[in-house]
This record gives sequence, structure tokens and C-alpha cells, in this order.
Amino acid sequence: MADEKTFDPVQLRTFLAVATGLSFTRAAEQLGLSQPTVSQHVRRLEQSAGRQLITRDTRSVALTDNGEAMAGFARAILAANDEAVSYFKGSAMSGRLRFGAADELALSELPTILRDFRQLYPRINLELTVTQSGVLYRRLMANHLDLVFINQEADAGRGRLVRRDKLVWVGLERTQLEPGQPLPLITYHAPSWGRSIAINALEGVHRTWRITCNTREINGLLAATRAGIGICVLAKSRVPADLRVLSGRFNLPPLPDVEMALVANPLAAREPVEALSRAIVNVPLTPLRP
Repeated sequence: MADEKTFDPVQLRTFLAVATGLSFTRAAEQLGLSQPTVSQHVRRLEQSAGRQLITRDTRSVALTDNGEAMAGFARAILAANDEAVSYFKGSAMSGRLRFGAADELALSELPTILRDFRQLYPRINLELTVTQSGVLYRRLMANHLDLVFINQEADAGRGRLVRRDKLVWVGLERTQLEPGQPLPLITYHAPSWGRSIAINALEGVHRTWRITCNTREINGLLAATRAGIGICVLAKSRVPADLRVLSGRFNLPPLPDVEMALVANPLAAREPVEALSRAIVNVPLTPLRP
């Protein structure tokens, strides 16, 4: 049919890299392409779709409503393509893959990804470590892990970007903070990047604080927040439905962006690391469950 639309997987992958990081420059660096090539891929995809997908000016990049829809389709198309490729070449892949995931990233969709990965690559011995991002990165650098899925400071320049997000203050809808009183803070044990971000933000505006809960796991963080004993910091896309974003209330200071990234060990076998990386990148992250 003359009006039948098809979408080039190369253009979809480029568009998804731009949509994920909201930056043509970062997409070019991630994909190893020139910035004009990235722009050309996005322009041709827009021509194929017959819709504007991205708005861009000198300061920012944003997705249109059609762009948001295309991002979802792109993930599904690329995931199906990668799954087909993996199926027909993956059975011979073998060896050990030592994978680490930050605990809040190990919830929701990751168990399904890992189950499907093990079915596609039954000869790969997958070893999973779940703990805090800083611990995982140190183990990676010590050659104790092959691939880690971690939270890190935006624009850290490490690894493969999966999602860029905003950090937000989170608590119960009925949360009340008394003016002049120390802010009750629920956070991870030190050392923790998220803990440092929260404390530095508060001290930057001369806001007093007190730790009402120290925990090593996301379940402890959420349980304490749901109990109403304080507020915590989470990536906006990971806020459970039963909790509320409190940023913009109570004169809480702004927080920086966070990157969810895959960082590989250069000494690890490349094929298993790349196969699992593709599986994670192509699945959209979902909020934590209540």
C-alpha cells in the first residue's frame, strides 16, 4: 500500500537515545555518532511518522505528545527486534555474568527482564547482587562485578544512560512540617549519594534536619515514609502511587537530576554484558509498587 508507514530501527534507536536524555549531544556521544547524523535520523523519523516528535531550542529539548507516543512504540519495536536477534544467536552464548543492581532498581520490572534473559541464554550463569549504588560501583572497579545498574549524579559521564530523571522530596499526602523545626529525614546509611544530596540541599538553604530513619534497603525507606515518620528522596518516576511528591511545598530546596545508568567492567566478556544491557535499556521503568 502506498501510504503504509514503516520505521527504521536505526532511526528509532537514535530517537530513543535523544528522548531518554533530552539531549542531541548526549545521544551522539552515547551512540558514537555525529550530532548532525543524530539530527538527520530524528528528522527522517518525523518525516516517516508525518508528525513532529521533538521540540528544540537553544536551551532545551522536549518531546511532543506524539514524541511520547513514539518513544513507547520505539521501545516495543526495538525490544522485539533485539529479542529476535538474541533468540537466534544467543543459545550458544555461555559463561558467567556478575550483575549488580541498586535495590530500588531491582524492584518492579527487573525480575521479569532477568527471568527472560535467563530463558534466552540458559548457558550463561547469571549472578545477581543487590545493594546500594556506591557499593556496586566500588565492586565493579575492584573487578568483582561485570555490569552494574545504578543511580548516579546526572552528567557523571559513566556508562550507558538508561533514564534521566528528577529527584523529588516524597512523603504522605497528609505530611505536615512545622516551621522552624528540623526536617525529619528518612535516608540510607552513609556513605550514600542520595543521602548526601538531601543533606547538602538542606544545608545549602540553612534548613535544619534530623535523621528519623537509617536504612540499607528501599523497602525500609518506603516503610518508614509510609509510617509518616519523615520524608525521603526518590527519582520522580519511581514514586509509588500511595506516596506524594512534596517538592514545591514547605519551602523544600530543589534537588538535582539523577541518572539511572548501566556501567560495564571493561575486563568482562562483551557479548553477555551487551545482551543484558540491551534488555534493560529497551524496557521502560515503572513506579515502585505500593
